[in-house]
Amino acid sequence: MQLVQEDKHPAPPGHPENPARMKYALEYILSSDIAEEIVEINPKGIDPSSAVFGVHDKKYIERLKSAPVDKWGYLDSDTYLSGRSFSAAWETASAAVEAVDFIILGSYPRVHLAGRPPGHHAEHDHGMGFCLINNTAVAAEHACHNHGLNRVAIVDWDVHHGNGTQHIFYERDDVYYISLHHYPFYPGSGATAERGKGRGEGFTLNVPLPAGSGGTTYLRAFDNLIIPELKKYRPELVIITAGFDAHKSDPLGGMELTEEAFGKMTALLVEIAREYASGKILSLFEGGYNPRGNALSLYHHLKELEKD
Repeated sequence: MQLVQEDKHPAPPGHPENPARMKYALEYILSSDIAEEIVEINPKGIDPSSAVFGVHDKKYIERLKSAPVDKWGYLDSDTYLSGRSFSAAWETASAAVEAVDFIILGSYPRVHLAGRPPGHHAEHDHGMGFCLINNTAVAAEHACHNHGLNRVAIVDWDVHHGNGTQHIFYERDDVYYISLHHYPFYPGSGATAERGKGRGEGFTLNVPLPAGSGGTTYLRAFDNLIIPELKKYRPELVIITAGFDAHKSDPLGGMELTEEAFGKMTALLVEIAREYASGKILSLFEGGYNPRGNALSLYHHLKELEKD
């Protein structure tokens, strides 16, 4: 099942994070051989305030909300917003909350959220790296604090380390954050030694990978590190931060994953979810800046998510 968020976040000319990167992928999926197996739902607009303010500072959210309507502003050299960007970010966060409700309450065990702007770089009190509200963190917070889950696993295979998600949950043990990423690379975090702090020590796992890594390297990391950790953790919900910018065609990523590799990683996480979480998976669209690469990768990702 897909939750699809209406686009309200147009990009400045030439910016890689733009509507076309997701629009092409969705059109490809909905004209493919798996289209009939996908239930497409437009979000209803659930109030996500509780979860958003559980992971973000209210003053920061107010700053996003007050962006000028008639021009683009910038949070940093990469991260733009206009008067409609807050609405898009808020609606995507709302859709993340709604998706968790669908999954936990049993309507659909696996949901992919096709929304933007992306979120995993957004910190507690500031946005960065194209990201405004951390949708992955909002979803995990909602699952823990509003549905009572004690063990949520986040697997982030976006080519960039999800610094915001890691930092938000760094001192918690109810969310296990796992990231595979190009390293050293933007944003500079994600070293192996970053394993959590206090109650959260041991509940962050970073798998930094060198430029040019492909499917063999990623799948070895799953077999040797990630799957054993997930089996020990026994997650009640698996959340995938599904960036496709590690695809070999991506202009920003510098990695060599094929679209089939994304399907294989998905299949491994589906098995974990079946074993420990009654099949429950939430996937969120993140990075990926080659429209066709996104489309092919998303196809293989959804094909595995849709399997019984």
